Formats: sequence, C-alpha cells, structure tokens
Amino acid sequence: MTKKIKPTLVLVLFVLLSRTVVSVEFVYNGFNEVEPNNLSVNGVAQISKNGVLQLTDETSRVVGHVFYKNPIRFKNDQFGNNVSSFSTAFAFGIVPEYAKLGGHGFAFTISTSNEMKGARPSQYLGLLNNSDVGNFSNHLFAVEFDTVQDFELGDISDNHVGIDINNLESNASVNASYFSEGSSTKQNLFLQCGKTIQAWIDYDSSRNLLNVTLSMSSRKPSYSILSYHVDLSPILEEFMYVGFSASTGLLASSHYIFGWSFKMNGMAQSLDLDSLPSLPKPKKDQTTLIVATSLSAVMFLAFGLILALYVIWKFKNIDVIEPWELEIGPHRFSYKELKKATRGFRDEELLGFGGFGRVYKGLLPKTNNVVAVKRINHEAKQGLQEFVSEIATIGRLRHRNLVQLIGWCRRSGDLLLVYDFMPNGSLDKYIYDEPRVVLTWEQRFKIIKGVASGLLYLHEEWEQTVIHRDIKAGNVLLDSEMNGRLGDFGLAKLYERGANPSTTRVVGTLGYLAPELTKTGKPTTSSDVFAFGALLLEVACGRRPIEAKALPEELIIVDWVWDKWSEGAILEVVDPRLNGEYDEMEALMVLKLGLMCSNNTSSKRPSMRLVVRYLEGEVVLPETLSAPDEYDGKKSGASDMELEDFVPSYPSSSYLEKVSTWSSAYDGEGDIDIEANSARPTDSGREDNR
Repeated sequence: MTKKIKPTLVLVLFVLLSRTVVSVEFVYNGFNEVEPNNLSVNGVAQISKNGVLQLTDETSRVVGHVFYKNPIRFKNDQFGNNVSSFSTAFAFGIVPEYAKLGGHGFAFTISTSNEMKGARPSQYLGLLNNSDVGNFSNHLFAVEFDTVQDFELGDISDNHVGIDINNLESNASVNASYFSEGSSTKQNLFLQCGKTIQAWIDYDSSRNLLNVTLSMSSRKPSYSILSYHVDLSPILEEFMYVGFSASTGLLASSHYIFGWSFKMNGMAQSLDLDSLPSLPKPKKDQTTLIVATSLSAVMFLAFGLILALYVIWKFKNIDVIEPWELEIGPHRFSYKELKKATRGFRDEELLGFGGFGRVYKGLLPKTNNVVAVKRINHEAKQGLQEFVSEIATIGRLRHRNLVQLIGWCRRSGDLLLVYDFMPNGSLDKYIYDEPRVVLTWEQRFKIIKGVASGLLYLHEEWEQTVIHRDIKAGNVLLDSEMNGRLGDFGLAKLYERGANPSTTRVVGTLGYLAPELTKTGKPTTSSDVFAFGALLLEVACGRRPIEAKALPEELIIVDWVWDKWSEGAILEVVDPRLNGEYDEMEALMVLKLGLMCSNNTSSKRPSMRLVVRYLEGEVVLPETLSAPDEYDGKKSGASDMELEDFVPSYPSSSYLEKVSTWSSAYDGEGDIDIEANSARPTDSGREDNR
C-alpha cells in the first residue's frame, strides 16, 4: 500500500530546498572568451581586442558600467533576512589623461539594477545623481577607488579607498596602500600609477565584517588596509547585481579591469597577474608630438624658404600646446572642437556679452552635452600662464550651487572657458523691469539659500579661500530646476592682473561695492558679504541696488529699505509683482539680513556661515539693527578719495549728481572700474549664461 505524503510536508520540503545555500562562483582571467550573455556592458564601457575590460576612456564627463548579467542571490536563510558571505578579487589599472591629473575613480558595486539609469559622472562615479544620493531606498553598496578629493563629499584625499552605502560620502575610507608579502609594514600605493593592482573585497556575514585588501602581486597579503563592521542585511535585497562603475570629470582617466573572480559563501580565487591581459600601450605624449613637429619644421627650413612658408600656411590652424599647459587641471578642448560646437561662433548662438567677453551656446560633438562657451577678451599685459593657472584653481571647485567649469582652450591670444549650460539664464532677467516670468517667493528664497551655500563653500569650505568679487543678480545662473548657481567666480581677479600697482583699481558693479574697497582696493570675504546683502534686497524688492529712474528717496535700495524699517513699514518694499503671496516671516528675515550684510562697517557684517544659519532657521536674527550708514571714512583714516562718491548707501549730493550724469550710460547692469580718483562704468552688458 502506497503511503501518501501530506501536502503541508511537501510545502515545507519545497521551502527548505528553495532556501538551500547556493555557492555562486565565476572567474574571468581576461574577458576575450566571455560569453556575450554573461556580462551587461553600458555607457562608454567596452571589451578591447586583447581582452581588457575598459570602463572609461579619456573623454570627459562620461560613465561606464559592467555587471554580471544575471542577478545573484544574496539572502538564502529561511526567512530571507540575512545576507550571505561573499568575496571578490579583481585586477585593475588606472591611467590618467595627464600624469598625476586624472578623474574620477571607479567602484566595485552591488546594486538592484545593472543599468544605473539616471546616474551622473564626476563625483557620483556613475552610481547616483544629486537627487538620490544618500537615499536609503537606493539599496546600493560600493567600494570606491577614488582619484579626486571632493570636499563636498568629505573625501580624505585624492588617492583613497572608501566604503559607500547608499551614498558617495564614504562610511569609512583610507588612503590607498598595501602590505608586501610576509610584511606588516604598510606601503603607499598610487592608484593612478598605470600598473596592474589587485584588490580583494571580503564580507563575513557571521561577524558583519568587511575587509578590503590591495596588492601589486598575485598573492593576497595577510593584512587588509580597511576593515569595517557593518550589517549589510538592511542594505542588500534578496537578488542583486554585482559589477563595476566608473566615471570621468573635468579631467579623465582610463579605468581598466584585467580579470575578475567572485564567490558566494567562500573565498574568491586570487588572480595570477602574469596570465592576465596587459595594460594597453599609452598614446604618444603630446609634448613629444609637439617637439617632433617643431623639429620637422626646422628640417623643412633647411630645404628652402618657399617650402617653410608652405608648411606654416598648411599648419597655421593647429593648436600649439606648451609643456606647462599639460599640468593644468581642467580638460583642454581643441579650438576646432569648440568652433564646431558653437557653429563657428555664430551670432545665432550668442547668449550674452560682458566685460570679460562673449558667451556662446555650444553642443560638444563627442558627448552631445550642451555647454556655454565664454570667449575671453584677453589683454596682452596679463600674464597668460598666470591666467591659465587661475583657471586650474577654478576648475577644481565643485559645489551644487556653483556653475561648473568643464574645460578651457587657448589659441594664440584667444582664451575660451567652457561651462555647464544653465538653460534658464541669469537671475536678473526674472526680477528687473517687466520679466516674462515672475518668480514666486518660494523660488526666490530657494535661490537665495543656494547662492549663500555656494558662497560659504568659496569662503570657508574649500582648501583655499576664494573671494568672488562680483556677486550680483547677473552672475547668478539658474539651472533647469531653477536652482541658483554662482558664476564668474575668480575672473575679476584675473581681469585685475596687469593693473598699475601704484593706483587703486576696483573692478565691480555699482551698488554692490563695499565702502572699504575704495580705500584699500583689497577685496575680502566681508566685501563679498556686502554684495550678497545687495543681492538679498534686490531679490526681495524686485529692483536694482541703484535705480537711476527712481524717486530720490528710493534711488538707493539700502537707504530706502532702512527708511521703511525705521518707519515700521518694512514689508512695503517687497516686490509688488508677488501680489502679496509670500511668507511674511521669510521676507522679513531676508530684508533684515540684507540690511545687516549691507552695513558700511565690515566688522558688523555677519560671516557667510552665520548667514546660512540664519537662512536655515538655525539662528534667530536680532530684534534691533544698526543703521547701515554708520561708516565714517574720514575718521577711519581714509585717503583723499571721497568715499561718498562711490559708496552705494550714502546718498550725498555729489553722489546723486554722478548717478544723474551716468544714468544715460549706466542701467545698473554694468561694471564700475574705480581707478585713482575717477569712477566710470565699464562696457559690460548682460550675460544670460556666465
């Protein structure tokens, strides 16, 4: 008689069998013989002919992804709650575009997706973007090998290994290093050395311990360089994809994977580096190419003047790159590339113009990225190498509220800067005169806080103090989401180079210049705060700091707002185009803060850190305010220069007379160049994308 099996027993057996621990394992010694269906490759990643997996090339701002095609089961316990142990080993190499100047890095990644849609390059390593970074719903685990120090993300150096969980701000990180075989002495390791490096990543689920190990050989060292206690059970889901992600930024590096092994519930097989594909041969050094070209030209000269002239004519449009230019940080574009991007710098692509030159809209042919190309009016008296060195500094600044410098180009005396394109143009066209679109109070307050955050980064959060020098509505650009971003930082300093040191020269915009600038000529973080105060008032009031066509008592915005504050009618100055639809507490805070920042005594102005805390509601503004015009230049040892002729918040008769004289030439948008005892508006028009 056949014995029947109860259905409940069958169900239990099925569940138990389905939860049986399965040890997934694969080993790739090169990728030539990999079945196409076994790997998912996207972005710029590709498998080269010699079997090397190339994640990125020398193209700026691109991403590359490679994942094991099928999802791997990471939770095999009875209830599917606990992550199993796993181990991986891989051999990689990073070759920067220029020696010691590369970016960004790559990461071993465990993700819910093998496509990473919406991921951004640069500091996001092709893993996340600025809107989802840090979200717990990401369910993302990564070990990054980063070659750029991003201060916004708290990177410890430009050569580090970090453990990232749902974020690009590492939970734990260490400078890249390794232990030699049989040694307990740690040695420094330069990730961009262009040599093959082997990495091991091991997770022990029983101890919730993650270890990262590096070596320059085939054998795994006894010591790890980074150990981190973490329970990955809440992070990893039951089925996940494993692979690699890389990106480039302003500068580019080629990221290579030569071999890869992976194993669940066991130790991954170490790779024999000698049996793996070799690193691709580097391209010829551009400096060598230039030297060779020059020698060829000399040889041609020996054959006769006519042949030499022909060679000069033939190659007159080739970009000549001097050796020092190879050390500059941001990506160097060719003139031909930018000329093509802007369709020959046609007037149809012109976005605006100003004291520093014209700005064109461009479409980069390689990446199809829309950019803004600023063509600088370069004066011979300015040191070219110093100018470009300053560009290198600007190119390293990274903040969500700064307009990002993508790259640059030099052709003879012509200098071009390439920026992120800001589709909504500059802030001034939304608050002055009769704008096509009236910004809501919510949008204005968001822009104000964004600009304050960017300015705080320049003043205190970067490795050096950067003074903007020309904060105004025309230099605040709006991205596709109407976020405020500061542009043109640092350029005023460049423009000032070459000035006669015996004269006092101040380059800025009338209405934003701090009074002490006309005495010392030296900009400070406090003079930036003064200009930011003017910006606060003009955004709240919807008018320029100096309105030449206004009534005498309303001519200068600081004095007008202060008068209304003294009368207890401060909210009467709020932009009437808002039709009363605004948050009164926020508007009051912005106006009071604008008056505090506009104080003529620099020591009475708050720092940008305090400004940000006020705007975020962390600190309450004082109930009483000091009058902004308490500054007395004569008592402070001012020079013979009449400060009241230049101080925007001092409505003297001489000042009113000058404004009247300039009213036909100055509409509040131009720059003021103050030299010796004269002041005149410079030829600077509006730029919709700086």
